[in-house]
Amino acid sequence: MDIVFRPLTEADIPALAGLRAAVERADRTGMHCDAADVREQITDPKLDLTRNAVAAWHDGHLAAYATVYEPEPVRGVLRFETAGAVHPAWRRRGLGTELIRWMRDRARAMHTEHAADVPGELLLAGVAGDTGLAALAERTGFAPCRYWFSMSRDLRTEPLPHATPPDGLRLTPFAWEDDEAVRLAHNEAFADHWDFTGADRADWRAWGTGARSFRPELSAVLSDAVGRVAAYLLADEYAADTAATGHRSCTVGFLGTLPAHRGRGAARALLSHTLRAARRQGCERAELVVDSANPTGALGLYERLGFATDRMFVTYAGPLR
Repeated sequence: MDIVFRPLTEADIPALAGLRAAVERADRTGMHCDAADVREQITDPKLDLTRNAVAAWHDGHLAAYATVYEPEPVRGVLRFETAGAVHPAWRRRGLGTELIRWMRDRARAMHTEHAADVPGELLLAGVAGDTGLAALAERTGFAPCRYWFSMSRDLRTEPLPHATPPDGLRLTPFAWEDDEAVRLAHNEAFADHWDFTGADRADWRAWGTGARSFRPELSAVLSDAVGRVAAYLLADEYAADTAATGHRSCTVGFLGTLPAHRGRGAARALLSHTLRAARRQGCERAELVVDSANPTGALGLYERLGFATDRMFVTYAGPLR
């Protein structure tokens, strides 16, 4: 194929943004990204570009890429998150198989470094209806292990829900002095969720309130009488989505309720606040992604509040063999 493989670098950001745009035009995942988004993704503190990111080039054009992130143990399994894509013009030529072979090799090496006595598992993710990805996953030893729903609702014409905070809780807009308390509450709220390992401060800066998409003015916190966080909603707005679709969307990034406060309407109150704030600020849609097997019943709540499923995503898991 006359393909040259080498480590991905920050100098490759424009080429990677172009590849991601071509993939989105072909696959219609609904997830757009610009060069600034790509920069955030490949400068993740838990991604070693030198060792764990590879680019496949042909005649000066980026044909494919793959990354493997530093793992953390989850309930006795060391799971390796990955990302990667093959340019539509280069599909069905064996590049996907080659990238998965590379991912496994890197994951095996990291597995030995981190915890060789703990079972290791490699994860792939994509749109559930992508038959090419499904065939590649099956051929290389992966099987579906989790499904996710991408949901949205219109903010322009539909009546928006109105809900007051549960008794004893106070709703306030997100304030930066609450940031660390919200991070700790997030770790407690999601401790019983699949594949959740807890967000340290580096994760929080990269993918939480430190992300360029984070919108504090659309986010909110519920606190008890002594100021402890009981529930929270962190919202995002993605410039690349607006540029691609022509409308502004508020994305519910993280919504969590601590176990002691579940079942009292905390999430409904937070969602009501954010949907109304988003409409006031000119957003036309609200969006979110939810685990189809969420243990807190979040899927049903979103449906009752007017969200409908647009797409389904799948996570495939494969052994490190």
